[in-house]
Amino acid sequence: MNGNDARDGSETGSRATADSDLSARLRQLETQLDRKRDAAPVRERRFEESSSGPSALGRAFRMSTEFVAGVIAGGGLGWLFDRWLGTSPWGMIVFLMLGFAAGVYNVMRASGFLTRSSGP
Repeated sequence: MNGNDARDGSETGSRATADSDLSARLRQLETQLDRKRDAAPVRERRFEESSSGPSALGRAFRMSTEFVAGVIAGGGLGWLFDRWLGTSPWGMIVFLMLGFAAGVYNVMRASGFLTRSSGP
C-alpha cells in the first residue's frame, strides 16, 4: 500500500500525456538555449588574474585602512606637536589636513588611479 490505491487507472493516461508535453517543452527550451548560447559573444575569463589577485573586499578593506591610518597618524602627530610646542589647536588642524591628504593619496595609489609614467 502506497497511498495511491484509491486512484483509478484513468490518471495514468493523463500523466503520460503530461510527461510527454513536459519532455517536448524541455527539448524546445534546450534548443532555444543552444541558439542563444551560439549567438552570444564568447567572454574570455582570466582565471589567472582572479585567483592570484586580491578580492574586491580585500581591496576595499585595504583602501579604507590606508585612509584611516593617514588621518589617525596626522591627528596623532598634530596632537604631539601641539603638546610639545604649545600651539594648540593649530598643529592638530594642520596635521589632520596633511593626514587627510596623505590618506586620499594612498587610496588613489592603492586603487591604481595614480600610475607611474615611464620616464626616459
